[in-house]
Amino acid sequence: MYRNEPETLAVLGRIRTLAERVDADPACNLAEWRAEVSGRENRSEQVRDLSAPQARALFAAHGPRELTGLLTGVRDDAAARLLGRIHPVDASTALEPLPIATAGRILREMGDRRGGVLAAMPDARRGEVSALLRYTAESVGANMTPSILALPAAATASEAVDSLRGTGPGTESARYVHLVSGSDELVGVVGLRDVMLAAPDTPLRDLAPHTVVSVDAHHDQEVLVELFAENPFASIPVVDDGRLVGVVTTDRAAGIQAAETTEDFRRMSAAGGLTVSLRDAGVWALYRSRVVWLVVLVFGNIFSGAGIAHYEDVISSVVSLVFFLPLLIDSGGNAGSQSATLMVRALATGDVRMRDWGRLLGKELSVAILLGATMAAAVSVLGLVRGGGEVALVVSLSMVLIVIVGAVIGMSLPFLLTKFRLDPASASAPLITSICDGVGVLIYFFIASQILL
Repeated sequence: MYRNEPETLAVLGRIRTLAERVDADPACNLAEWRAEVSGRENRSEQVRDLSAPQARALFAAHGPRELTGLLTGVRDDAAARLLGRIHPVDASTALEPLPIATAGRILREMGDRRGGVLAAMPDARRGEVSALLRYTAESVGANMTPSILALPAAATASEAVDSLRGTGPGTESARYVHLVSGSDELVGVVGLRDVMLAAPDTPLRDLAPHTVVSVDAHHDQEVLVELFAENPFASIPVVDDGRLVGVVTTDRAAGIQAAETTEDFRRMSAAGGLTVSLRDAGVWALYRSRVVWLVVLVFGNIFSGAGIAHYEDVISSVVSLVFFLPLLIDSGGNAGSQSATLMVRALATGDVRMRDWGRLLGKELSVAILLGATMAAAVSVLGLVRGGGEVALVVSLSMVLIVIVGAVIGMSLPFLLTKFRLDPASASAPLITSICDGVGVLIYFFIASQILL
């Protein structure tokens, strides 16, 4: 083989990418590559760079265990891209050792190409994976694992132990025994510790708590973050029309929380179209994710220009007003962005609900008045220096009103979007800033026209 030749060893010593390793020797040491290339994102980028011939050579040269380590060491989309470059039968074989939940997520990323892979799977395996794929991508059901311990409620602790010994090693989530009725309806959950410590003939239903915490498979995955925050469980059962269909683990919920947080921050920066990591994204992907909002906001800022044009007489009479314009409108945008960020995060974590808007509005008004008054006191000194007492009065009053309006807009817009069943994170900082800029211009020059003319 190539790797036994000294010349190839010398070449391998200089190779860093997976594509270069495969070109030199398809049977290259994948464990060594994973150790050298740190970070899931970095490994995913190298896997996505493999050509179809390289992917086929890699799969032909390695066994299932090595391929399992490769597929689980990269992002699901990178694994899907790799499997899409090889024969469907080979892809099915590579997915066989993976947990059902992991195989389902990778196949979901394959899109239309997954049909051939599913067809090549054994009937039982295909049925389990297909059960996951029938749920929408961001639903609870798409993130569950159906590989769990489930027994009739009338079973005894001894029978549960025997079942654990027989099927437990191959079960993805084996921290609890789930009790079901004859129609597979979830009726209870018992921890393995309670089962092991109970008398052998104790019915499992006698060990189960009266209250069962579960989540519907069709709910949005975001509910899992709050659910696990309120319940210190290793996993939570998932039901569909009352029937037990799987569980979601804490590890998966943590992954969802990280992904949702990243998505929220991207939306708040008006880059919600970015679907890959910032490091992996190309120039064109970054451009497409940001250009739409920025172009829309360019036209939105025309209203600010129209407001300035409307008050040309005021500006020509007191030119010093222009000096304070950027300061005032930026203060309104900053106050609005602060409020929006706090509200978006509070809504995302469930800390506040729609019904809390009225109480929070009163609180935000009080805070905004204090902030505006403090900032007005600071800017009034500049007003006195640059334009005298009347200009100082205009600038001070404008600062208070602009900060109040900006804060109210910033905290209200996420609630409004939630009311219309839109993502509150769409209340991005650029959007809030543009709205506050236009309103700030109108407030500033209206007050100036009333006092100075």
